[in-house]
Amino acid sequence: MNDYELRAYDEIMAWKRKMLKPSSLLNRMSKKVQAKMNGYIPEKVQHAITAAIKGMVQSTLTGSHWITKKNQAAGLSLEEKDRIVTEKLSNYRKTAVVEGAGTGAGGILLGLADFPLLLSIKMKFLFDAASVYGFDTKEYEERIFILQVFKLAFSSDDVRNETLEIVENWETRKQEFMEMDWQEFQQEYRDYLDFAKMLQLMPGIGAAVGAVVNYNLLDRLGETAKNSYRLRLLTAQPKWIESSSPKD
Repeated sequence: MNDYELRAYDEIMAWKRKMLKPSSLLNRMSKKVQAKMNGYIPEKVQHAITAAIKGMVQSTLTGSHWITKKNQAAGLSLEEKDRIVTEKLSNYRKTAVVEGAGTGAGGILLGLADFPLLLSIKMKFLFDAASVYGFDTKEYEERIFILQVFKLAFSSDDVRNETLEIVENWETRKQEFMEMDWQEFQQEYRDYLDFAKMLQLMPGIGAAVGAVVNYNLLDRLGETAKNSYRLRLLTAQPKWIESSSPKD
């Protein structure tokens, strides 16, 4: 294991510790308020929202699969793959910022259009990241893994902790998760975004809020994807991790 791979492993461990930390008091309070508000939404409406998000995600998964360049980084080192993914994230983040500012400045109707547009940007980035790290997105299990990474980035504490354990042990546990819980998936994502996206609809500040929020969302997704795939690559070769342990 070279110096870069040792540093990458240390970064992954630091990222895991950060992911396992409880959310701030403000975030926990916001989650409680959103859960209470969701309780007032009729069940039929909840089912309709779930179906709509499921449809958007599935269509995005299919479309992203066909337009993602395959074997983008064959034969490259982990350091080179990380560099490519970082460059791609920068480009996707710029696109998300422009999209957020544009829809935020356009009032409520354009603000509502931000949801599917941002979702497609996020999914396309995840497909590109998977390809760069050497995972074949033609495989159904890899598309399910992409959804797990997405959920890991945008979930409450309990679900995030559960999903981190799934991601960390994907090779041994993947058969348990070939079917997505779409109700949980859409609810966690909506709860994560609700407060910020409501601010984006407000006149006068919508453009600035939309740009900042989308930048931060892509930043969080990029960090989660990068470390999730690096974790898979490193744990696929136990001797790398063993060689990084202190000698007696």
